[in-house]
Amino acid sequence: MKHEIVTSDITVVGGGLAGVCAAVAAARLGQTVSLVQNRPVLGGNASSEIRVWVCGATSHGIHRNARETGIMGELFVENQYRNIDGNPYIWDLIVLEKVKAEPNITLFLNTDVHEVDASGDDNNRTIQAVTGWMMGSERRIRFESGVFLDCTGDGLVGFLAGAKFRIGREAQHEFNEEWAPLVPDDITLGSTLLFYTKDAGRPVKYIAPSFAKDITQTSIPLKRVIRSGDNGCAYWWIEWGGEHDTVHDNERIRDELSSVIYGIWNYIKNSGKFDSANLTLEWIGSIPGKREYRRFVGDYVLNQNDVIAQEFFEDRVAFGGWSIDLHPPQGMYSTESGSKHMHMDGSYHIPFRSLYSTNVSNMLMAGRNISASHVAFGTTRVMATCAVIGEAAGTGAALCAAKGVSPRELHSEHLNELQQTLLRQDASILGVVNNDEGDLVRSATLTASSTLTELALEQSAGVYPLETPVGLLVPVDPFINGLELLIDATAATELTVELWDTGKPQNYVPHTLVASVVVPVSEGSEQWVTAALQWEPAQAQNAFIVLKSNPALAVHLSDRPQSGVLSFKNNTVTTSTADFGEMQPDQPVIDWSPKNFNRKPFCFRLLSPTSAYAAEKAADGHKRPYGSPHLWSSAGDSGAEEWLEASWTETHSIGEVHITFNDDVNEDLINLHHHRTEFEIIPELVKDYTVQAWVGESWTTVVEETNNHTRHHVHVLDSSVRTNRLRVVVASTNGSARAEIVELRCYS
Repeated sequence: MKHEIVTSDITVVGGGLAGVCAAVAAARLGQTVSLVQNRPVLGGNASSEIRVWVCGATSHGIHRNARETGIMGELFVENQYRNIDGNPYIWDLIVLEKVKAEPNITLFLNTDVHEVDASGDDNNRTIQAVTGWMMGSERRIRFESGVFLDCTGDGLVGFLAGAKFRIGREAQHEFNEEWAPLVPDDITLGSTLLFYTKDAGRPVKYIAPSFAKDITQTSIPLKRVIRSGDNGCAYWWIEWGGEHDTVHDNERIRDELSSVIYGIWNYIKNSGKFDSANLTLEWIGSIPGKREYRRFVGDYVLNQNDVIAQEFFEDRVAFGGWSIDLHPPQGMYSTESGSKHMHMDGSYHIPFRSLYSTNVSNMLMAGRNISASHVAFGTTRVMATCAVIGEAAGTGAALCAAKGVSPRELHSEHLNELQQTLLRQDASILGVVNNDEGDLVRSATLTASSTLTELALEQSAGVYPLETPVGLLVPVDPFINGLELLIDATAATELTVELWDTGKPQNYVPHTLVASVVVPVSEGSEQWVTAALQWEPAQAQNAFIVLKSNPALAVHLSDRPQSGVLSFKNNTVTTSTADFGEMQPDQPVIDWSPKNFNRKPFCFRLLSPTSAYAAEKAADGHKRPYGSPHLWSSAGDSGAEEWLEASWTETHSIGEVHITFNDDVNEDLINLHHHRTEFEIIPELVKDYTVQAWVGESWTTVVEETNNHTRHHVHVLDSSVRTNRLRVVVASTNGSARAEIVELRCYS
């Protein structure tokens, strides 16, 4: 047996997506990182061993413009490009490759940390080292660092270090949470096993093992949806263990879950109720996917009211958007719905104070163990949200290591630097703007070859009957002075059109009525109808245009997506189903669904010019949509090269250029098998481009890129160039008619 000591600036324990993103973020900032994972693969619940699909703020398309950026965004986009059909083993490789690309990370797989050296009293403890056993290699490894991240999910490192934590549900009175029980208890969400099936093309018999559960003797066939052709995603409800200890009873929980899966498959194959003769059970998980265990106590405990109110934390470092999604303690045996959901109106903010321990001075946490109440945890627990939390915590850890400060000191003394570092890395923060003094573009004048100023979608690709109200979201910058809609009418009638604001800038629902008009409509097809709506808000923001239902009318659809424009259908019935669980009533994001109109907005014309896509928007400080698109867009359709230029009154030495292209964060990507997005590359992404500097009396190419399929690019020039003009020249996109750039930065 070998005894080893490994020293690094930061040790990250846990190689799920939270730990991966934490390690990569810290390594990119120059810190040495030991990433320790107790399984042979990375990815945690998303890995090929467990195969849970990665959910996040999009809430499977319910929330708009909510897909994560930063490291999690890179993983989503790369997986779409290389693994469009969601092979779990290729996903493993993409995650592994992301880690191996960072020379500052040393990866320790199959290494189970089970000892922690920590000192201090109960209120001020410090971790000196953690020790793990590398299975199969007979190596006992001690990891020594100045900063530690517990990304274990179950919170073992912090527990052994003496960190304050909670298990179970808080009482309602503690945070005044509507969904908390009246009396606290130790109930958690249960664990799940998933399975895959395959059509073998010929009859396949199935003989159930002796321990298979006879599910006809349970409530499962009565209360859960069972179908023969579903993939594993439809069986998220195979859950159990919430009334037990999900760690210490892990093996018992696994055995119960597997007995039910074999029983469900016996029911599908041998009950005679399903078309299943050619189906075979291809794969069943052997490791329960845990949902909940310890949650550490930080300087702030995120709670239900913060999430629903979308509390605007000064120290926000990440965002989420999955519903508060809680499950009955009895799991699959419950006679209640398998889940209940409370949606906020849009993305909510996560504070840095919830990412470090209140009493272990050098420990941060990321993933499902952050400082949140049980109810708030119902939304923060999903993996893409855990991942962006991981990036924020890893960035914080890197700054702590570099400065020799604690996370609490970083929060009190260097919060702006933390947020600005995250923005520079393209992380997922909302409403924090770029104030980086080193970014030369902040003092530049931006111009472009052309700019989209006339916002219109005029070519019809079909009609949509106004049997229910529909919505059209458009940017208002600086004002709106009427719009036209392409309408069919089976008889002379009237159309009521309303203009609403959306409330918070990250929301895409009608909030407050601003104006309303009733428009006469003549009988006829493909007629442009004018709605004389006027609005000049105090600052640029989105307008939610509502067309009230009228069975005599139909509105035309375009097949040409437009950045910043979205369409919606009003659901007259709350969509609570056995497949998806119980939706609470009066949730605007459920009432207004975009799912019929992905990349198919309604035809319209704004009758006033827009400044929403001006060149200077690429330097307005925002990295993603937030009340408006926040990007430059060319006018399009010319077929010529387009360019965005930054110019200064004096010459600067430029050694680094950052470009963020539009990768349509409204598109809901997935890593595995939940749904399929049909294109490998986001069409809005720029494909071929150059960066040119004005040197002497001509343009000199300093960067040339072809076949791009990603969003965020940092170009370190071979040698600094002295110039007072620099531009990005777009030769082609991956399908869009327009060149679009979210942000341009330059550094000395």
